[in-house]
Amino acid sequence: MSIPKQPRQLMINLMYLVLTALLALNVSAEIFNAFRVVDKGLKKSNSTLDESNSKIPSEVDRLAKKDEVNLRKFADRANPARALSKEFNDYVQGIIDSMVNATGGYKTDPRTGITALKGEKNKDIATRLMVGKDPSANNGKGGELERKIIETRDKFLEFIEPADRAEFLNKVSMTVDSAWRSTSKKNWAHFNFNHMPLGATLPILNKLQNDAKSTEAAVLNYLMGKVGGEEIKFDKYQVVSAPKKSYIINGEKYEADLYLSASSSNVGTNMTASVNGANIPVSDGVAKYSVVPSGVGTKKYTAKFSVVNPVTNQTTTVESEFEYEVGERSTTISAAKMNVLYKGVVNPIEVSAAGTSTNLLNVSFDGPGTISKVNDGTYSLSLANSAKPGTTANLIVSASGAQLAKKVFRIKAIPDPTPRFGSGANKMGNGEFKAQAGIQALLENFDFDAKCDIAGYLVTRQSKGEDLMESPNQGARLSGEAARIISLAKPGNFYMFSNIRCKCPGDEVNRKLADVVVQIQ
Repeated sequence: MSIPKQPRQLMINLMYLVLTALLALNVSAEIFNAFRVVDKGLKKSNSTLDESNSKIPSEVDRLAKKDEVNLRKFADRANPARALSKEFNDYVQGIIDSMVNATGGYKTDPRTGITALKGEKNKDIATRLMVGKDPSANNGKGGELERKIIETRDKFLEFIEPADRAEFLNKVSMTVDSAWRSTSKKNWAHFNFNHMPLGATLPILNKLQNDAKSTEAAVLNYLMGKVGGEEIKFDKYQVVSAPKKSYIINGEKYEADLYLSASSSNVGTNMTASVNGANIPVSDGVAKYSVVPSGVGTKKYTAKFSVVNPVTNQTTTVESEFEYEVGERSTTISAAKMNVLYKGVVNPIEVSAAGTSTNLLNVSFDGPGTISKVNDGTYSLSLANSAKPGTTANLIVSASGAQLAKKVFRIKAIPDPTPRFGSGANKMGNGEFKAQAGIQALLENFDFDAKCDIAGYLVTRQSKGEDLMESPNQGARLSGEAARIISLAKPGNFYMFSNIRCKCPGDEVNRKLADVVVQIQ
């Protein structure tokens, strides 16, 4: 086994996938699966590093015994370096556990047996815990974590002789990336965790744990070198693929970095790589592979590495198969409640485009009305009074100046409400009938929040042996002569409510509803 001489390069390669996946936060199931794969790989790498690091202090101690006076100080630093790494990783693990527990823990799919986070799409927990209410204050856990990284890195450097620290800094993976300074983000925590799904946050935190273990490994190798020991060599190799995108659109280029999860200092000059039998160049221990696939669907390729051990001259060959998904560019536009636009109500619209983040989409409406953004991917559309039911209008989606899709929507008026007197029964007891206040207009099976108002109707009473009685009524509530005619009801009478007129939101004129007939029992 060996500890990589340049763990920083290894971690940079590992983060290619994480960082590029974060750019696709209209997050599809394929992307979340990629996050899970990266997270699993980081955990496995952490376990491997921890196992390797655990064997070094005893060896350093053994070698230091040959010159206690001059070498003991180096041996005495090994276990404290391990303890420092553990302290940092326990701290980060505490943050991970808090977020996982707060979002319901884990769930296992009974069909596939795959275990995943219940709240992997939750964007609130990382923002609330890591960023805090005021991003500018930098007083959330993220700000504390940033300070912890710097503090731990500085403590690691104390294990290194002052004359060697400048050179050793090149091997230190624990750094606070300053990329946020060129963005609109308030600080490092805001850049890394604001509105970040939990499924994307955990790989970031596990990567920080990996940085600590890699820095620990670099310190232990340094101490080993100081007591005159031979650097421990890895005896197991694993091919790792870090694609820039795990899901691409047909016509796009697929790009991936292929590298070994562990290597010796001279592995770069003793390593060859190939994909599907064709050799590819290797530079600094990394083989870069790119291809423009033809057609859509699942694509597979086999990567092979051969490494010559500089000590034994033995050749170790490993290979692994990888796959990625190629899809067609597609855009989805849907009315959240119905596949039409209703006049007189606010119509919710949801828009997404495969391969394009929802915050980069531009949505416009070419009909009579206005559309406004609610959140990334959700919009509200209100039709103008001039909109004519029975006509159509288009919703247009574009990104980066290019039109992605256009969809035709039908414009409709709110459907006719159902007129109802009391319970709506066609037979009613005398007492119940006289207790009713008037006619209601009910929008049944209509998902929008809308109310139609009764403008008026004609009340007619038919009683055997008596003249027909009728009176118009203004508004929904019975009043005047119409109310008096209702008060005359007795068993056997028939009452008809006709010429019922109402006005719904978006109506320019009153609409006529069906008649209502009630028999008094």
